[in-house]
Amino acid sequence: MPYVFLFGAIAAEVFATTMIKFADGFSKALPTVLCVAGYVLCYYLFGRAVEKINLAAAYAIWCGIGIIATSFTSFFLFHEHITPAGYLGMALIMAGCLLLNLAGTR
Repeated sequence: MPYVFLFGAIAAEVFATTMIKFADGFSKALPTVLCVAGYVLCYYLFGRAVEKINLAAAYAIWCGIGIIATSFTSFFLFHEHITPAGYLGMALIMAGCLLLNLAGTR
C-alpha cells in the first residue's frame, strides 16, 4: 500500500504542476484552486508513503518520476521542446534514483 500512496503522490504532483501552467501566473481561479488542491493531496499521500518507505528512497522515486512525467507532459500537452541534453539529464536522474534505491538506502 505505501507504493500506491507514493505513486498517487507523484500523479497529484504532476497534475498540480501542470495546473501551474494553466493558472497563468495564478491569475485564473479554477486552475489555481486545482493546483493548490493537487499539492495538498500530493503531500498528504507522500506523508502516508514515508510511514513505511525509507524517506531517501521515496523522495528519489518521487522526484525522479515526477521530473520525467512533468517533462513529457509539457512536451505532449504544451508542445515544449526537450533537447538531447534534457533527455540525458532525465536518464542521469533515473540512474541516480536507481542507484540510491539499490545501494544507498539500507
